[in-house]
Amino acid sequence: MGIKVFIVDDHYMVIEGIRSLLQNEKGIDWAGHATNASSCLAFLQQQQPDVILMDINLPDKSGIDLCKEVKERYPSVFIIGLSTFNQQSFIQKMIDNGASGYVLKNATQAELMEAIEIVASGKTFLSNEAALSLRSKDNNDAPVITRREKEVLELIAEGMTNNEVAQKLFISPSTVDTHRKNLLVKFDAKNTASLIRLAAQHQLI
Repeated sequence: MGIKVFIVDDHYMVIEGIRSLLQNEKGIDWAGHATNASSCLAFLQQQQPDVILMDINLPDKSGIDLCKEVKERYPSVFIIGLSTFNQQSFIQKMIDNGASGYVLKNATQAELMEAIEIVASGKTFLSNEAALSLRSKDNNDAPVITRREKEVLELIAEGMTNNEVAQKLFISPSTVDTHRKNLLVKFDAKNTASLIRLAAQHQLI
């Protein structure tokens, strides 16, 4: 089974361009496309892809808001922000809202494939331009974590169990477990104790 990829973009040429880049690639299954947020959410009610390439400028809702909504409902779906903008604030907001990556629309086929494969494995991918844009603000090598992951991390650091964190944040224990696993991958931590130690070193808790 390949990585199921779905795209949300209101420009048909962008959809077709990316589809033609990916459709013959081994390990990629094209799941389809949506041209706005509402049709994306309707599709997700029927089935969930592994990775969504999500435009930031959508006609009915910003991709930044859609990203947050999708991650809250379907935490196991990975999202890559797709944009012509290389602005730090856009990149940071997408990451804060749960995106695992950010790629510019001028990305090469190789970069797009790398982004999809890295994100599908639970890690974060930023295109070179996006990484440089973010790095200009912050020289500390801390992993980029989402707002929700930070909340989970803080509660884990207080010694709460998955069930306790779930009750506190009004999410399911399995969602907490997904966030915990993603945090372990992002920090390259072997267990919860080392996760908390690394997070403290990076002043994230």
